[in-house]
Amino acid sequence: MTLPNFLIIGAAKSGTTSLYRYLGQHPEVYANVKEPGYFALAGQRLNYSGPGDQNGFVRRAITDPAAYEALFEGVTNEKVYGEASVLYLYSQEAPLRIKKTIPQVKLIAILRNPVERAYSSYLHLRRDGREPLTNFVDALAAEPERIAANWEHQWHYTRLGFYHTQLVRYFALFPANQIAVYTYDELKANPAALMQQLFRFLAVDESFVPDFSIKHNVSGTPKLQAVNRFLIRPNWVKDWLRPLLPRSLRRTLGLKVKQINLNTDKTEMPPQARTVLTRLYRDEIVALQTLIGQDLSHWLKS
Repeated sequence: MTLPNFLIIGAAKSGTTSLYRYLGQHPEVYANVKEPGYFALAGQRLNYSGPGDQNGFVRRAITDPAAYEALFEGVTNEKVYGEASVLYLYSQEAPLRIKKTIPQVKLIAILRNPVERAYSSYLHLRRDGREPLTNFVDALAAEPERIAANWEHQWHYTRLGFYHTQLVRYFALFPANQIAVYTYDELKANPAALMQQLFRFLAVDESFVPDFSIKHNVSGTPKLQAVNRFLIRPNWVKDWLRPLLPRSLRRTLGLKVKQINLNTDKTEMPPQARTVLTRLYRDEIVALQTLIGQDLSHWLKS
């Protein structure tokens, strides 16, 4: 039985997809499993009610232990093997389940200014045609009602950003040398340096340099919504192509088409929302600085 010896636990819209894909290029790393969410969702019957919930996250989610183990049947001689599920950072249940199942696992978190993260998540759902509200302030106001109606975690725009509260649960259960925390700012500024640190943390060859040319999971406005729907939703054409093209080639082609079709000129966040969110997260950011030993004062500027 093979279970992961590393996990990327979040945060959502903070560069986790890019980090995981860069890791997957390393010859000593098996990284071919994204967003199963098993340790947060084990044993649950998923019945989220938000727009597109059942066709998005739920299609990838794994709740059965045998199905989760099967995700790693492809591991051969790789030194490290793992998965990335951003729900693990947010979930109250995931830390203890991980501790009980794989106590020696190495945990990786990458965090983004929670104010920017919330807006990026909103733009992501707008990009996919799922967010019906055209005003970010209205979407923030609708969050409690949506959570009460069992919309899945991507709609929890503000609650996903309480990183200190979420990370403390892991530091209470795991030794600090099993946890690595980076920031989205570091990834953007110098991805090669960050990946070298990460390779060192995972004890693989740190001289390997990934290809950073493809950007993953970028938010923006599709130029042609029909093309975007084709790329993100199940359809018979993709089902027909699946056995004909290697997975890596399908992923690369899909990303390139998505990039070409995406207008990344984003509208600015409403100043009212930025002020409210910065005030909301202030205490969390201050506490997080102490927890992870990093200066995050630039996140406090509204």
